[in-house]
Amino acid sequence: MKQLLLVFLGGGIGSGLRYILSKTLNPYFSTFFIGTFGVNIIGCLLIGFFLGLTVKENFLTENQLLFITVGFCGGFTTFSSFAFEEYSLLREGQLLSFAIYTISSIVVGVLAVVFGLWLSRLL
Repeated sequence: MKQLLLVFLGGGIGSGLRYILSKTLNPYFSTFFIGTFGVNIIGCLLIGFFLGLTVKENFLTENQLLFITVGFCGGFTTFSSFAFEEYSLLREGQLLSFAIYTISSIVVGVLAVVFGLWLSRLL
């Protein structure tokens, strides 16, 4: 039950922060959802970094890792919003923006996880 509460609290914090960043940043770019893109990339970086540190040095306890990765990062990042925004771009005929947003989100997201793992090795 304690672990469920930790995931719940972390997810709430992550979701609230995602909402604030997306609402603040997305209106500035009509064909590229920079707020959603940013939270997804930052979330990937954080997951890679904290998992890497924990594997390397037992940096976090199991409960702390659940709070940060499953809770916070799970609530902070958002594939469902990403998918809906992709659909919106297709519906509006924004094929170039669709392609750029899709490819950059996937490639930069994976690179951010790798970078987070690399950063964790430096400490």
